[in-house]
Amino acid sequence: MFDFKNAEDFKEKCGYEIDSRWYPRVTQIIGIKAKPALYYYYGEAPSYKAAQEMTQKSAEEGTLVHEIVQKIMVGDAVEIPESIRPAVVAYQQFIETKNIQVDREYVEKRIWHPTQRYAGTIDGLALIDGKFGVLDIKTSQAVYRDYNLQTSAYMEALRPELPSLETRWILRIDQIHTCLACGATMRPKGGRNKIRRGRKTPCAEHSWSDLTGVVELKEFPFWKDDFEAFLGAKKLWEWEHGHWLKNIGYF
Repeated sequence: MFDFKNAEDFKEKCGYEIDSRWYPRVTQIIGIKAKPALYYYYGEAPSYKAAQEMTQKSAEEGTLVHEIVQKIMVGDAVEIPESIRPAVVAYQQFIETKNIQVDREYVEKRIWHPTQRYAGTIDGLALIDGKFGVLDIKTSQAVYRDYNLQTSAYMEALRPELPSLETRWILRIDQIHTCLACGATMRPKGGRNKIRRGRKTPCAEHSWSDLTGVVELKEFPFWKDDFEAFLGAKKLWEWEHGHWLKNIGYF
C-alpha cells in the first residue's frame, strides 16, 4: 500500500491522465484484494525487510523478462541478458512452435474504459489456434486466478473497439533448475531459491540441472463473471481511497 504525499502523488502512483481525465489503474484496483500466498511468503521470510528485498529483486527480474519479450514481439533486435536467457529462449521456441501471431500495434498499449472509468496497459493481443484475444505475460511461479480480474477488465475495455476479440490467455514465462535424481525443482527468482518436491522420494542432496526456461499458456475464455468481480474490487478500492478521490474531484 502506498503512502501518498499529496493529491498529485496519489494521481501519479494510482492512475493515468488521459485526454484531460484521470483514470485509476487496473493493477492498483485489483491490489485491494487479499493475497494469502503473499502473506504466507512474508511470514516464512527471515524478516519483513528481507521479504521486501526479495520481492523487489523478483519484480525487477520479471520486468526485465517483460521488456525483452515485448521487444521480440514487435520485431526489435534484442541482446538477451544471460540472467534471463533460458526463460527468453524458451519463449522464442514456444511461440514459433505454437505459431502465435501478435498484433504489434497493441503491444504495451494503454487502454481505458470511459464509462466504467479505469485504465491499464496490455501486454498484447494475439491470434492463437485461430482465436483472437488478450495475451497477458506473467513471470510468476504459477498461473493464479487473480490474473483473471485484470484480463477481464482489458476485455471489457477493448470489446467496443474490437468486437472480434473472443478470449484471453495468460502466458507464464519462468526458469528453474531440476533435480536430475528426484525431479524436484528450484526456482531462483528473487534470490529465494524456492524448492518444490518432485514425484520421487526427495534426495538427501539434490543434483541440479542447468537453468531451464519454462513456458505455460492457459486460456480463460469466460470473462463476464470475472469482470463483475473486478467492478466489486473497484468499488472497494474507491471506498478505501475515498479521501484522495474526493480531493482530486474523481467523484
